[in-house]
Amino acid sequence: MTNDSIEMRKVYAGFVQQQITAGSEIIALEADLMSSMAMDSVQRDYPQQVINCGIMEANVIGVAAGLSLTGRKPFVHTFTAFASRRCFDQLFMSLDYQRNNVKVIASDAGVTACHNGGTHMSFEDMGIVRGLANSVVLEVTDATMFKDILNQLMTLEGFYWVRTIRKQAVKIYEEGATFTIGKGNVLRDGEDITLIANGIMVAEALKAADMLAVQGVKAAVIDMFTLKPIDRMLVKNYAEKTGRIVTCENHSIHNGLGSAVAEVLVETCPVPMRRVGVKERYGQVGTQDYLQKEYGLTADDIVKAARELL
Repeated sequence: MTNDSIEMRKVYAGFVQQQITAGSEIIALEADLMSSMAMDSVQRDYPQQVINCGIMEANVIGVAAGLSLTGRKPFVHTFTAFASRRCFDQLFMSLDYQRNNVKVIASDAGVTACHNGGTHMSFEDMGIVRGLANSVVLEVTDATMFKDILNQLMTLEGFYWVRTIRKQAVKIYEEGATFTIGKGNVLRDGEDITLIANGIMVAEALKAADMLAVQGVKAAVIDMFTLKPIDRMLVKNYAEKTGRIVTCENHSIHNGLGSAVAEVLVETCPVPMRRVGVKERYGQVGTQDYLQKEYGLTADDIVKAARELL
């Protein structure tokens, strides 16, 4: 596995520019993070379609809701912490409750916030948003998936919340691959244990599967990029097939992927499981490699959890 040649933020900026030049109804809203998402040059060329609303996330969501009522297609970007905690009431009242057509792109997922530190490093964001009745919650895996999902969002109606990193992701999918929202992707089949991952943890789960294979363990790997609605049937099928589940997420183990999978298992096919993720901690400054080790988000941690079950 190698890193993609294009950063995720440049995927987003390129998508917005392409939609504007194609004459679509897109309006991109920013909360004073233009340069962080490579949107500054797009804004200079298209100031009527790319608007900096300032460091006022609640206002950004309100503006997006109003624009959606005029038939525009607003896309909002800010960091995950600000796209969840800071504007939660507006997500509820202005978007979800009123069923407005707004897409929120939340970047700097989990430990990938790195040097922005604890105030900007959110481990609870997906859990916050998945609690809203009409939300669709995604975490894109690599640049290929991000491109496809963004294009889908132009034609899909409703409130979608998309978690991503800003820089280069590990390349998982071949160029041109397409994805079905609400369906997980089986990246590797197996019969002894199932590793269900999303975001940066997909690459770690694949590494862990290789490590387990050396030990004679056949591990299935599933990319569960849609947290809500989660692919219940796929979870149930692999629980029945392998009898053991490990979830892997760059997020708190509470109310994220681990919780969502556990909810399905207890209702359909209870099997032993472990949750690899952040456990009752806040963020801190550090490199991504350091932080993944510090918070137990590595292939070694996944292997350890799998061995406990085996």
